[in-house]
Amino acid sequence: MACTPAAAVSATAPALAVAPPSLLAAFAAVPDPRRQASVDYPLPAVLALVVVALLARQLSQLAIAEWAARQGAAVLVPLGFSVGRTPCQSTLQRLFARLDADRLIDALTRHFQPGAAPDPPVRGGQGVAIDGKAQRGRLRFQGGGCPVHALTAFCHERGIVLAQEPIDSTADKAEAELSVAPALVARLDWRGRVLTGDALFCQRALCRQVRDAGGDYLLLVKANQPALRADLALLFDPPATVPAAPLGDRREVTTLEKGHGRTHDRRQLVASTDLNRYLDWPDVAQVFRLERTWRERGQPKGEVHYGLTSLPPAAADAARLLALRRGHWQIENALHYTKDVTLGEDASLIHAGAGPTVMALLRDTALSLLRRADHRAIASRLRAHADQPLAALALVLHPPPSTHA
Repeated sequence: MACTPAAAVSATAPALAVAPPSLLAAFAAVPDPRRQASVDYPLPAVLALVVVALLARQLSQLAIAEWAARQGAAVLVPLGFSVGRTPCQSTLQRLFARLDADRLIDALTRHFQPGAAPDPPVRGGQGVAIDGKAQRGRLRFQGGGCPVHALTAFCHERGIVLAQEPIDSTADKAEAELSVAPALVARLDWRGRVLTGDALFCQRALCRQVRDAGGDYLLLVKANQPALRADLALLFDPPATVPAAPLGDRREVTTLEKGHGRTHDRRQLVASTDLNRYLDWPDVAQVFRLERTWRERGQPKGEVHYGLTSLPPAAADAARLLALRRGHWQIENALHYTKDVTLGEDASLIHAGAGPTVMALLRDTALSLLRRADHRAIASRLRAHADQPLAALALVLHPPPSTHA
């Protein structure tokens, strides 16, 4: 696609009118890497245009540029563009490759954190999942190295991306994710929040960091913490050669569900404070055993996991612990899968400079705007916005709702 002629902006070009709490205002905090004399389109306007286009189901930079060139005054003028003058694909590529992704992350984190948690916060009231994410289209260009490109913090209850930390490492997946986890944790306000993650993140230093920031953790314990896992297994599932004593504190919850081709999907979580004084772990307040059994294609299946949390029973009973553990998987189902399939991240071949990170952040932003507006059928909403781009524009220009879900 050819760029729009780079004529000087006329004196009648639209002014950029922005509501202060809006996303467009948040983008104004991101520094522009271009020389001032070469700026044809303001950076906040370009970033906002891309988010609106993503919300209207334009998934590649070429599609975004072509879509923008077709829009009229109703879409372009509120964003700060003149009709007939919008950035082309190569402009987007060059600009995003040079952008300071870290400053963009800061701006988006500040924008989406207010309103995400109640004030004053309720202890354990909000789960925050952290997990690594690959951008598979980049893998063919990087010639080895870590297959994961970012570590993301995702709010269970709101479906909002709170922060992201890019991964630029040649280490293996586990080491690379752990190397950036402290920086990701440091970006967030943890008051009233609970860190959830897989067993990789069951690390003393990380748990201490979250607790020092006023938050809590709930994590599985597996082979990377062998002594800790052995202690939990001995408490809940002692070998036959060891006399089994009843738990001094035992609280449990059981759920039974059907779905996804599985029947009799049963989960039982047993929580206890019996090891609180014994375990050498930062502020541990409960340990738990989670057993899941189900039938799949007529065959019985089952698994048992152990975990620990800094949440005391008064803040989180067994049912709440199970809900937080199950809520963790929202990051896979509601974020990673949606970005890969619905927003086309797996198909993206962008790989130069900060370009892939910037586009990943803007996809996160589009999803967070939809979820903040209580839209859950994402693919359906994108199709609707393709026919009604003004509805997508409103999500970007309007301040966020002031109430909590």
